[in-house]
Amino acid sequence: MYDRRQQYDRVQGVYIISVAARVLNMHPQTLRKYERIGLVSPSRTVGMLRLYSEEDIARLRLIKHLVDELGLNLAGVELALGLFNRLVNMRAKTHELEGEELKSFLDSSVDQMLGLLQGKRK
Repeated sequence: MYDRRQQYDRVQGVYIISVAARVLNMHPQTLRKYERIGLVSPSRTVGMLRLYSEEDIARLRLIKHLVDELGLNLAGVELALGLFNRLVNMRAKTHELEGEELKSFLDSSVDQMLGLLQGKRK
């Protein structure tokens, strides 16, 4: 039960857009833009206020670093996040598989990431 509560707290929206923008030192319009293009998906209240979770804030900090420090444009950010997400999922899945099943999964995953780099979406 404790693990479930921690997971719920981590994804539960805790910051409205003005507070999230202040915490991140970003303009609220930038946060709206990132949501519009699919880089972040804050939860919503019944009244449709955006609620940013700790996980959303961490993701936005990473996006800000990629843009401000590394100079990536938003297409580059989208590509970097896509590759990062695939690597995280890949690492988790490799712990469950063995032998030929593992080899097949890794081959497929690498092919998907190469496709992503070549501009093919899956």
